[in-house]
Amino acid sequence: MRFGRLPAVLVVAFGFDVVSALAGAPRAWAGSGSDRDPSPAFPLDDVPRVIEASGPVRCPDVELEVYRGARIPFSKPARVNRDFAARLRLLEEVVAEIGERFYGRAPRRLVHLGTFNCRRIRRYPTFLSEHGLGNAIDVAGFDFGPLPRGARAPAELPRSLRRGFAVRIDPHWRATRGAGAVHAAFLRALADALIERDNLFRGIFGPAWPGHRNHFHLDAAPWRMVEVY
Repeated sequence: MRFGRLPAVLVVAFGFDVVSALAGAPRAWAGSGSDRDPSPAFPLDDVPRVIEASGPVRCPDVELEVYRGARIPFSKPARVNRDFAARLRLLEEVVAEIGERFYGRAPRRLVHLGTFNCRRIRRYPTFLSEHGLGNAIDVAGFDFGPLPRGARAPAELPRSLRRGFAVRIDPHWRATRGAGAVHAAFLRALADALIERDNLFRGIFGPAWPGHRNHFHLDAAPWRMVEVY
């Protein structure tokens, strides 16, 4: 399910004043007018996201921890809320599953651009970014090692991908030839899986959203927004 730009989505989601909704509706969910139930409550849902449009940004005092990855090591430590770290562990399982399907093995590293960052949403200055709560990650791609000895590669896997390689959203998202096309299919399968598992990440932004050409932004905001394709 995909939604439009932020203000319209939030109006659809709440059906009343956006600022009031963000400040006081902990389980808001962006839908299309259906009676679909919201996702289970998340511990950060009650934290207000509305801030002043200018001046210093003051982020709420939330407990953060350093997460380095469990099944798939992260390229650098991720400073995130403890509850969001649990979502990242589930992300690793999804990535590993799809890596096995396309390449015969899981990545050996998840490459990300950042997690905690106390700032506004750049296009909407009266809203606190989920990064300001340690409630988001920007995933740029994955590094794969050589196919393990004795492992069975998918029949259609190019021979060059039996060695180690890197997959990056930019430039592989739109690749159409050779190994790049395999990477594009892998990334799109991953995006589809994350969108389908709507109890994992509520905010999923990719190349279709301005400023996200080179990464997937994943968060657990109190509303559902998807803009990848």
